[in-house]
Amino acid sequence: MRRLRSIPLVVLTTLFWVSPAFAESADLSQVQSFIQSVIQALVTLAGLLAAGFFVMGGIHYITSSGNPEHLDKAKRTILFSALGLAVAIGAFVLSNIISQLATTAFGH
Repeated sequence: MRRLRSIPLVVLTTLFWVSPAFAESADLSQVQSFIQSVIQALVTLAGLLAAGFFVMGGIHYITSSGNPEHLDKAKRTILFSALGLAVAIGAFVLSNIISQLATTAFGH
């Protein structure tokens, strides 16, 4: 039972003796460039998917032969791919704005 009581004392003592880690030593520009690269890759992938769905929706629109169900499905495919592309581009623009604001605020 005494061992269990001494464990918190050892942990607290160790926490006071550990040297603090300063945020200034971290290289924020590498983290920022990594995040921007990931976002750029995701936006590129979203753009390719949207282009594929545009083509698929266009093909379905052309081959619907006047069938209202197929025509409606093709229109929805084109609309949703446009909305997805708009969201992806908006995320890219917003991430660039936040990156510029963070660079200005932190001076790196």
